[in-house]
Amino acid sequence: MDVDSQKVEKLRNGIIPIYEPGLENIVAENSKLDNLHFTDDADEAVAFADIIFIAVGTPPDEDGSADLKYVLAVARDVGRRMEVRKTVITKSTVPVGTSDKVKAAIVEELTTRNKDLIIDVASNPEFLKEGAAVNDFMKPDRIVVGTDSDHVRKQMTELYAPFNRNSDRMIFMDIRAAELTKYAANAMLATKISFMNEIAILAEELGADVEQVRHGIGSDPRIGYQFIYPGIGYGGSCFPKDVQALQRTGGEHGLPMRILDAVEQVNAKQKLHLVNRVNQHYQGDIKGKTFALWGLSFKPKTDDMREAPSRQIMEALWEAGAKVQAYDPEAMEEVERIYGQHPGLLLTGTRDAALTGADALIICTEWQHFRAANFDALAETLSDKVIFDGRNMYEPSRVEAAGLTYYAIGRGESLRRSLLDSTSTKG
Repeated sequence: MDVDSQKVEKLRNGIIPIYEPGLENIVAENSKLDNLHFTDDADEAVAFADIIFIAVGTPPDEDGSADLKYVLAVARDVGRRMEVRKTVITKSTVPVGTSDKVKAAIVEELTTRNKDLIIDVASNPEFLKEGAAVNDFMKPDRIVVGTDSDHVRKQMTELYAPFNRNSDRMIFMDIRAAELTKYAANAMLATKISFMNEIAILAEELGADVEQVRHGIGSDPRIGYQFIYPGIGYGGSCFPKDVQALQRTGGEHGLPMRILDAVEQVNAKQKLHLVNRVNQHYQGDIKGKTFALWGLSFKPKTDDMREAPSRQIMEALWEAGAKVQAYDPEAMEEVERIYGQHPGLLLTGTRDAALTGADALIICTEWQHFRAANFDALAETLSDKVIFDGRNMYEPSRVEAAGLTYYAIGRGESLRRSLLDSTSTKG
């Protein structure tokens, strides 16, 4: 159920509003089998369901806290309409204590209607990665449910049984623990990213190849290789919002989240690290330069541009008088929606078209399509023969063998330039 009638109509016609690999086929198949229905009628939705998932957005408020107005609006809608016992599950990422507010909102509406009904409220946070959400749902590494109700435990165990057959992935806990688990998980992953990015910058200053460092520390099973790839910062709909919300929650209880404060600061600085390398290479003068930009979404296999590093990079280049010719396999429409007909932006139909007439190449997203690059052709096409790689996609020696200058994060020319600057300063 959604209040956006146009979105509902598109879904009924098989038009998915987001890009997520595998999702379109599942929606089409289950709609055809009559397993899946879409509606903008709240009466119909509440009457239909035994279990109601609240999965609306919780955008950051002006102070960084999660905005719960949409979550509580759904809760009130349920309370106004329910005629029998219901189970309401908060699927949205919400601060600790939200389930209590959801239940209070429903009970208030029931009281107004003089209805004495049992209402079960529980938390079931999602741990799906954009670009791999379907597979993550079908083969979950954990299914977290926060509840104090045996009735809900039985319902949720039955509901998730098809996805929990080979081994028991169900983790039942208190509601508040479940709500905190989601934020803590994303905050930990964001911390790993910012930590590794800070190590990458230190590696540049010390003349150490950060890829070798990554292999060295990732081999420790206590650390692992996931989320320790240096880059130009994290973005998307989860990490930035959830880190800020957890910071806000800590502050409200007189507990400053100092590690998360540092995580945020490192991430904000990291998004402009590549721009600093660009300015350094061109000695601060990029006015009139044209940059090809590969990748716009915050990560591969999604069209999500929320908090994408590419946005800050493009905006910084425009402010300095440069132009951008950009290509992304999925995010072009979203970029056009955000920036419209920006005079400094040309969206191209292919990655190679973005290179035409460009002085240099900037890589913002590690789409698989970009890995098989022809460096000899790039050297012939790019006027200034330089690549700024924000995702460390290539081996520096291979790129440089084609006559290209290659800046990466903690690799390539970034190391030599940092050492040269350090030597000059000391001299």
